[in-house]
Amino acid sequence: MTDNAPEPAVPEKETEPGAGQRVSEWLQRTDQNPHLVGFARRVRRALPGDPGFGDPLSTAGSSGPGRVARVMERVLDPAPGATREAGFGALQVWQAVLERFGRGRGAREVTIVFTDLVGFSSWALEAGDDATLRLLRKVAKCVETPIAEHRGQVVKRMGDGVMAVFPAPRLALEAAMQARAELKIVSVSGYEPRMRVGIHTGSPRPIGGDWLGVDVNITARIMDAAGNGGVMISGETYDALGDEELGEMGLYAKPHRRFLRVKMPGVPEGIRLYAIKRRSSEPGG
Repeated sequence: MTDNAPEPAVPEKETEPGAGQRVSEWLQRTDQNPHLVGFARRVRRALPGDPGFGDPLSTAGSSGPGRVARVMERVLDPAPGATREAGFGALQVWQAVLERFGRGRGAREVTIVFTDLVGFSSWALEAGDDATLRLLRKVAKCVETPIAEHRGQVVKRMGDGVMAVFPAPRLALEAAMQARAELKIVSVSGYEPRMRVGIHTGSPRPIGGDWLGVDVNITARIMDAAGNGGVMISGETYDALGDEELGEMGLYAKPHRRFLRVKMPGVPEGIRLYAIKRRSSEPGG
């Protein structure tokens, strides 16, 4: 063997994970145990407040629970876990207590409107950014112009939807129906947008340029109930309008699910829902 011959390779000794790492892995497995996560979620459903607290809707704005929830989103493991559910459960109760004692309600009544486009996300994935931007510009013109014309204020834009507030229920409903009518002429890359709308009259709390409180959550859930491009209003909005005023607008209200109390996350029991229909074949119904 020459002096320059390479020495035979010696296999590296495998290192076993230390005790700290083993404990950490065990804790993570335990935290993400499906049975434990399921139990934590069942507990949350029994707690006061919105058991869905933690989604982008409920953590938006400037409320204390919302700010803490946004920090938790950055710090906690995004995977489902019992610790995550317990943390958001505590914030859920905190938010509910604030709302119960008036911290989530404002001094004056407004009518809140939430909108979004049916099937937009799936279409946008296929259509690409350029087509999506063209569509959103056309939609903004159709939706936001009637809002401004009816003394409404766009509070926030959420991709394909908006949140707006109006000083009166009729103004809100007229703006929504006009926007839906104007959207009928919009078409981009084969997509013809259909807008679903949720409308609710209440007393949310204004904070800066935003509005917070249980009435905002109610309106968002009512929009969800509008399904495949409908217009849904709460019992409070219906009571403020009445059949006579709806008739003057060429509309009528159809009770949703035969006046049954609709149970939705984050919405108090007893909320009545009405689907708004046109009395004739006018556009936008």
